[in-house]
Amino acid sequence: MQPHRSQPHAATPSSSPPSPQPPGTTRPTPSSPGTSPLGALPPGGFPMPSAVGIAAAVRAGDVRAVDVVAECLGRIAAAEPALCAFVEVWAEDALRWAADVDRRVAAGEPLPLAGVPIGVKGRSGLRAAPARALVAAGCVPVGATSVPGRGTPWQTWGLGAGGRTVNPWRRDRTPGGSSAGSAAAVAAGLVPMATGTDGAGSVRIPAAWCGVLGLKITNGRLPTADRTGLAAPGVLTRYAADAAAYWRCVRDENPRRAEPFAGPPTAALGQDADPPGEDTLPDQDANPPGADSLPVQGANPPGADTLPGQGGNLPGADTSPVESPPPGGGTPPAPGTPFPITAVWSADLGFADPDPEPPAVAHAAALRLVDAGLLRLVRPERPVRLDDPAPAWLALRDSSAPDAGTGRTAADALRAGNDRRLAALFGDADLLLTPATPNAPHGHEGPGDRYSTALTWAFNLSGHPALSLPAGFGSDGCPVGLQVVARHGEEDLLLDVALAAEAALA
Repeated sequence: MQPHRSQPHAATPSSSPPSPQPPGTTRPTPSSPGTSPLGALPPGGFPMPSAVGIAAAVRAGDVRAVDVVAECLGRIAAAEPALCAFVEVWAEDALRWAADVDRRVAAGEPLPLAGVPIGVKGRSGLRAAPARALVAAGCVPVGATSVPGRGTPWQTWGLGAGGRTVNPWRRDRTPGGSSAGSAAAVAAGLVPMATGTDGAGSVRIPAAWCGVLGLKITNGRLPTADRTGLAAPGVLTRYAADAAAYWRCVRDENPRRAEPFAGPPTAALGQDADPPGEDTLPDQDANPPGADSLPVQGANPPGADTLPGQGGNLPGADTSPVESPPPGGGTPPAPGTPFPITAVWSADLGFADPDPEPPAVAHAAALRLVDAGLLRLVRPERPVRLDDPAPAWLALRDSSAPDAGTGRTAADALRAGNDRRLAALFGDADLLLTPATPNAPHGHEGPGDRYSTALTWAFNLSGHPALSLPAGFGSDGCPVGLQVVARHGEEDLLLDVALAAEAALA
């Protein structure tokens, strides 16, 4: 999962953005290697409606969930030979579940995401609490999205049923990981929403490299299979309104809700969250043991008690309808949002060594949000200087090391120091802005000598919620992400900013 420094495999676009324009503001032209996430697939691409727009149409009776899902399955069938975003496609089950959604809607059940086709991360994805909440809200799982294959020491890639998952913007580049297939499927317009888990950047990195929105929620706010406490659920969407709809449906799943993050459970320290035989490295897919042998096709997986048509809602799940966004996907922020929001910019968090282009593109996006009146950049009393979280993250993840006890003690000390610095920062400002990654997407042969997680995994260690917004494009034609971090429990603020930023960064 370490990125490399090598040059792009294919020629860079023949024309660069005009000098008066900020970096990354010009989208690749049709002749460039990164023409669009749709142009790399069947001609004409697949324009995908928003999830909330689909749900509104299904609830109104303008379209049936069965027809929406059938069209989605057709998109997947056409794109998968090139994209390889899915490890399994549950066509028969999805159509049956969609028919159940239609029956529930006809019976007057107020399903906020009625008929929305979703991808779920990995073969065990339906066991996850957020996926179950989405299903209770009317979503229809259409398949398991790809995660990294076994046996590699890097996790920013994916292996679908037909081969390696490609970045929809450039087939010679990885989509990132470990939520590789989820990001690729959303970017290519196969599904409007897909679930992910983020243990070191596993949602935010592929979101950045595929040009979609990726949200990691506050660690500990929802249950996960990761006993280290480093992983948190997340979602990948094309529209901010869809990410807000996801959060509205899943946020009450955990009765602790906005409890302050306290780090990994004491009893879990030193316990490996990965299945036996898996590499315990950054961005590892944190599925429970035995997940890869889970039978899904033709049967509901154990624990997925509330699949479409089973009638019940998860305790606390929000089932009120979600408003559809206006044409174009943009949604205004909630009334009373205190714009401009104060924010601090950091290109490197005080320790990372990013390549020049990702910070330049991300910073230009931040300045566009300032110009739009959404953000006000402030200088903290002290510069942002965190300690590199790598030793602490690895110590907490790896319980098999001979010096595991000593490593955990050092990890606790590093975490405490960074937590103090972040608390001081969030005393000065509401948001922290960084590039989502220190580098552009690497090739399929693997990364090089630095971690792609350098700017993301600090917030798995600290537990803060964070998201990656599409910020623009690099000279290689691939998207660049802007990471936005908020205080513990302030997902609503992140999503308000994302909703308002969508038009400014379009």
